[in-house]
Amino acid sequence: MTTTAPRRTAAAPAPPGRLRGLVRTCRPRQWVKNLLVLAAPAAAGVLGRPSAVLDVVLAFVAFCLAASGTYLVNDARDAVADRVHPRKRSRPVAAGVVPVGLAYALGVAFLVLGVALSLLTGGWELAAVIAAYVALTTAYSLWLKHLAIVDLVSVAAGFVLRAVAGAAAVHVEVSSWFLTVATLGSLFVVAGKREAELRNAGLANPELGGSRLTLRSYTREFLGYVRATTSGALLVAYCLWAFELHEGLSKVAFGLSIVPFAVGILRYAMLVDGGSGEAPEEIVFDDRMLLVSGLLVVACLGVGVYAF
Repeated sequence: MTTTAPRRTAAAPAPPGRLRGLVRTCRPRQWVKNLLVLAAPAAAGVLGRPSAVLDVVLAFVAFCLAASGTYLVNDARDAVADRVHPRKRSRPVAAGVVPVGLAYALGVAFLVLGVALSLLTGGWELAAVIAAYVALTTAYSLWLKHLAIVDLVSVAAGFVLRAVAGAAAVHVEVSSWFLTVATLGSLFVVAGKREAELRNAGLANPELGGSRLTLRSYTREFLGYVRATTSGALLVAYCLWAFELHEGLSKVAFGLSIVPFAVGILRYAMLVDGGSGEAPEEIVFDDRMLLVSGLLVVACLGVGVYAF
């Protein structure tokens, strides 16, 4: 009797949903924040040059890679803790859909690719900004997110770095007014985000301690105070920027942008008071008044920069 040699089994296919899990871990819905790289080049009036447009696109892609890289690394590092968390245990890495080693490897690769891609803009400035963003997000994940007030400033700084990255990509100077508006606007949005989280989480829920410990240090009154002070200062800074740095018909167009800008600020404040704002990148596109206000601001600024 002859025996047949056992057939060599093919390598097991990747578990179903792994690719989808990797995409989820990369948080593509968060990439909309990286559109802030357009702000400085648009305000500087350089988007009429094809080379500048290419550099801005490279900056956007580089920031998306860097952001997704930090998400992958952070989820891999926190996988053990996330598995016992009532909400975070469904994350692909914690749930075992995406192996921890794969998340680490892909995360590091994305970080390296983001910095390498930024060098194609013809200078080291954008690479330095992205490296600063990676350092900030890493420090935030390890330490800063546990410090009340510091966590607000850290998240706001991430938005400001995105705005600065656009200027670094096209090699234009960032004005003090631009930084002031970007910083105050970021603090306003982040304070609203924390206030919505505080209201929606409910401090009486014992699961909150595993979610965001700093929420226990905040009160709605304090976060409302932060929103009120930053929104007032933001409107004043924006008005001064619109009227003091421009002349002629351009000044008129910039001045007109103040109206939809103020409407957008007030509308966002109303949404936060109503319980929204936990995901600012979503409500901007979900709320019609916010979306129309933003489009009108962009239209006015576009006319002021490129038509005169």
